Amino acid sequence: MKRYGISIIGGGRLGRALGFRLRERGWRIHSVVTRSEATARRAVRAIGSGYAKAGLSRDVFLAPVILIAVPDSAIREIAAELADLGSGEPGKRVILHTSGALSADALAPARIGGVAVGSFHPLQTFSGIGIPALEGRVFAIEGDAAAVRVARAMARVLGGQTLMLNSSAKSLYHAAATMSAGHILAELEAAIQLFVSIGVKRRDALKALLPLTRQVLDNLETVGPRAAWTGPLARGDYEVISAHEAALRGLPEEYLAAYRALNQLAIRVLAGGSVVANLKAKGVSA
Repeated sequence: MKRYGISIIGGGRLGRALGFRLRERGWRIHSVVTRSEATARRAVRAIGSGYAKAGLSRDVFLAPVILIAVPDSAIREIAAELADLGSGEPGKRVILHTSGALSADALAPARIGGVAVGSFHPLQTFSGIGIPALEGRVFAIEGDAAAVRVARAMARVLGGQTLMLNSSAKSLYHAAATMSAGHILAELEAAIQLFVSIGVKRRDALKALLPLTRQVLDNLETVGPRAAWTGPLARGDYEVISAHEAALRGLPEEYLAAYRALNQLAIRVLAGGSVVANLKAKGVSA
């Protein structure tokens, strides 16, 4: 399995985690670039290898692969800086960014002198607490052919699976990822806060609700979405839904709006036509 040398731009959770795992598996870490010497040194310590650099310089081009792991808003600016620094630099190289929402086109300014660009997004959360295992995780990849080859090699060495995307699909891909992670968390936290509002201690609320959520996800995996679907809407208990809405009117408006929106979404993706007809007949907002 081919290994590469790599420079990493960005010393946050994602850059450190990917650098650590790649270094573990035999990739040589070159420059580790952040805005200051102090943060670069901390990133190098976390990765376990590399040369701390405060700001971009031509040193990043000592590696054949450059990985940009910074917020989406900074990617185009960095691509333009790399284009300026790399003009006249000999040799072909690959530049990848780790954004889930942006395509390789965000790196278009750097497509000069044989540079291939692409995106490499791990479908994994990075909390900053420890380094998550990446074996079995999905890595979404798209871009120029040479960049895709390197991104696939990176995913393989990390023990992951590749998901090839068209550049036009990145936003929908990332919306789906956001719904399956951040939105699920928001919904569960809202449920916990509802328990707290009726006098349940937070730790007891979490203890009660988290196994319920896990069981539904396990059921989704084993029996599929419709068989796993539960709750008053799935059962046709429309009076219960109306009672839920009445109770939620006493809370900040986002709770009722989210409850209704989630019921509407459930009807769209889970329910059959009879459920929709019954809801309309009962006058339920969902």
